[in-house]
Amino acid sequence: MTDLLANQAIGGSRRETIARQTATADGVSGVRGPRECATRPDRAGTPEGLEGRQRVDAIAQYFKFAERGTNLATEARAGLTTFMVMVYIVFVNAGILGDGFGLAADDPGRIALSAGTALIAGLMTIAMGLIGNFPLALAAGLGINAIVAFSLTGRGLSPAGAMGVIVLEGLVVFLLVLVGFREAVMNAVPLSLKRAIGTGIGLFILFIGFHNGGLVTAAEGPRPVFPAFPVEVGQFVFLFGLALTFVLYALKVRAALVISIIGTTIVALAAGVASVPSTLTWTPNFSTLGQFDVGNVFSVLGPLTAALVIFAILLTDFFDTMGTITGVSAEAGLAEPDGSVPGVGRLLLVDSAAAAVGGLAGVSSNTTYIESAAGVAEGGRTGFTSVVTGVLFLLAILLAPLAGIIPTQATAPALVLVGYLMFVQVKDIDVNNLEDGLPALLTMILMPLTFDISVGIGAGFISWVLIKVARGKVAEVHPLMWVVSIAFLVFFLQEWIPQYLPS
Repeated sequence: MTDLLANQAIGGSRRETIARQTATADGVSGVRGPRECATRPDRAGTPEGLEGRQRVDAIAQYFKFAERGTNLATEARAGLTTFMVMVYIVFVNAGILGDGFGLAADDPGRIALSAGTALIAGLMTIAMGLIGNFPLALAAGLGINAIVAFSLTGRGLSPAGAMGVIVLEGLVVFLLVLVGFREAVMNAVPLSLKRAIGTGIGLFILFIGFHNGGLVTAAEGPRPVFPAFPVEVGQFVFLFGLALTFVLYALKVRAALVISIIGTTIVALAAGVASVPSTLTWTPNFSTLGQFDVGNVFSVLGPLTAALVIFAILLTDFFDTMGTITGVSAEAGLAEPDGSVPGVGRLLLVDSAAAAVGGLAGVSSNTTYIESAAGVAEGGRTGFTSVVTGVLFLLAILLAPLAGIIPTQATAPALVLVGYLMFVQVKDIDVNNLEDGLPALLTMILMPLTFDISVGIGAGFISWVLIKVARGKVAEVHPLMWVVSIAFLVFFLQEWIPQYLPS
């Protein structure tokens, strides 16, 4: 996710949430105030009470409750809120990957994908809380999982090979963070293209949502068509879910996506689009763990194309995370006046490690979620919020069998809404300026039209450099932009160049 909707996602201003926290004076530092001592004299002096108080004090001290103006109850509530608005990914990720990998709705592999998604989200979110001490949650990234499920497998990679690409990309990002290069690349790419990448991915996700919902289908040729009315039963279920999702989100209902998925699934069951499995009891299935192949991409696409594909996904991971961390930190009041985030290196290390771990677990890259802002709106200010969210994700493993019940028509509306949320940042692109507007348009529109995110990124980079050169502004082009643009040019000409090389 991106930073496009930090204000909308949290549903309130930072000043309001901070005011709510400072209003609850007791429990902020973990030291009992006079009122607390007066109201709980029976527990304060008992061994059990002292031991419990010491544990709370230790937690408060580790996560710096007093310094950030929060307390245990507030952080726990914030963690629950973040989980409720994110738990949809347990089902949506399994749906996207399952569709892309050709798994039937009742295939046990979908349950394994759900279980693996919940497991890695839980572990990496807890790691973010303990190491980064920020109220940020991680899970399988929407957008990158679409690349894995459709773009990479569409190029001929096996599911394990697609996960191998994610492993390699995550390791490269991790190394770049260690040497401090991530910020350098971030500074090299113009802001308009960064926003266009996030916007384009949003359009791509939205397109997949309409496709999965059955409203955009393939014709005899490559042109997608909108079906004639009356719609089929499955399309009706999708339309119902879409309307429900829009209404719940417009009314700012917490966990709108979860409620819409559940409600649409109930309608799908009643309409015969989905069915309840014969049993909901299961032995934990983590068969996706270790299902990756780092060599498949090189053998199928060749070294040059493989490197460019990995680089394109790396860019997506780069900018998605940076935007989310910056936006959520600012809303939580944890950013510096210049917009920098204290301790951002720790946050980036956990996030980049999560990308590789997601590939190793066969559930796609895990990344920091903009939905973390929902927990911030509830007062979350420390990593304890993340720890609570992570523990709830681990408990959500028990919900994995539900993945076999929930049809794509129920998760598709969530994709449409998430696509919109990512698209909103288009407002920050100066489309009236040809130098920014045209490259941004190519970046955004070519992603869904070609069903390939790397094509959109490459077209945007090359056109941006070309227009700068044509207008005599070569000095404004960062050296890294030259390197990347030339690499993408070779990427586009890879099928043509060999015909003119000596045999």
